[in-house]
Amino acid sequence: MSGTTLGVRESPAPPVRIVHMGLGAFHRSHLAWYTAHASDAAEWGIAAYTGRSAGLADDLTAQDGLYTLIVRSPAGDEAERIGSIVRAHPGTDIPSFVNDVAAPTTGIVSLTITEAAYADEQASLDRTLLADSVGEALASVRPVTAIGRLVLGLEARRRADSGAIALVSCDNLPENGEVLRHAVRAVAAGVPGLVDWIDAHVSFVSSSVDRITPRLSGDEVAELAERYGDRAPVVTEPFSDWVIAGEFPAGRPQWEAAGVRFTDELEPWEARKLWLLNGAHTLLASLGRLHGHHTVSDAIADADCLRAVEAYWDEACRHLPPELGLREYRLALLDRFRNPRIRHLLAQIGLDADTKMRVRIVPVAERERSAGRSADACAKVVAAWLAIDGRGTDRSSVESTIADLSPVLGADAGFVEAVLASRRSVDDLTLR
Repeated sequence: MSGTTLGVRESPAPPVRIVHMGLGAFHRSHLAWYTAHASDAAEWGIAAYTGRSAGLADDLTAQDGLYTLIVRSPAGDEAERIGSIVRAHPGTDIPSFVNDVAAPTTGIVSLTITEAAYADEQASLDRTLLADSVGEALASVRPVTAIGRLVLGLEARRRADSGAIALVSCDNLPENGEVLRHAVRAVAAGVPGLVDWIDAHVSFVSSSVDRITPRLSGDEVAELAERYGDRAPVVTEPFSDWVIAGEFPAGRPQWEAAGVRFTDELEPWEARKLWLLNGAHTLLASLGRLHGHHTVSDAIADADCLRAVEAYWDEACRHLPPELGLREYRLALLDRFRNPRIRHLLAQIGLDADTKMRVRIVPVAERERSAGRSADACAKVVAAWLAIDGRGTDRSSVESTIADLSPVLGADAGFVEAVLASRRSVDDLTLR
């Protein structure tokens, strides 16, 4: 349909069986959309928790969890009302979160908490906090990290003897389920017996997610609110993809009816998406802004940016299986990037750039150098990031920064020299 007003639910809300951490636009364009389109959608509702702020949770609560998803193509908009979110809470509502995770009816906890949250330096504080809470009521415990809150919920589930559960990471990290397992076990280690219980009762599911969902400005939200009668609209692109590897011991929605692929070999799909889509985004976030551009569609229209993306893709594709349909995927990415009606801000993509570089650019550069090639395209990505971030230009500081991204590359004099050479060329852009 071309337009909606939210109205009210036309059928009873589905029972809560999924708890989501990190309620935002992407969750609502992706997992919540897939759940709404599962063949058994009436059996799977979501209780979603924001990172911390209450604003979005308040808006969705006022709308009974309903929101409008606007799929924006070059030809126009298609709007759909999504009803898979049954309850929305601020992330600070820890008692409700703990109760939801501990409920025997909950079978899945999903996460979009950003890459940086898996290595939060404050996690050690939560480990100590949880260790000190042994034998006490959990209602007053207040972890400071997302992983700490999750572990608190798992401890409550253990005490309630509510059985097995699946944790599904939807963040842009390779082997994100295993990264989550490591983070959870590290925080849980201070609670006697909890790690053993987690090993026996918790499945850590890895997944590769893909759907460009830009952050909306206040003016855009106001305009869409006027048009659709919705205080919490989401704009996304037509393309969507989700590949999952792992077990669901307490059941799952029939997501395959909505196009989800289940596989025992996630790594190639994961690498294709992280290196080609996210890697190109990281490149454009720096080089595009150096050229004076603000959005992905503007940057990819710049011949120099396009050449840099194609050169980087050439390097990355040497290390991906050809049966992944790389040529077709690259062409599809260019079409997606060129969609002028998806205003994907380069500044937004550039947040936490060093964390993103480690999983998007560094693996390609290391493989290229190991194969005896120059990795010049990867070096240009690093150089553009150094320039846009205002990092030092002398060899010592550049070498140190590269070593922080990858000790292997930092010790590689040839790669450091390639970055320095590219840095001199991209610095010319800042002088225009």
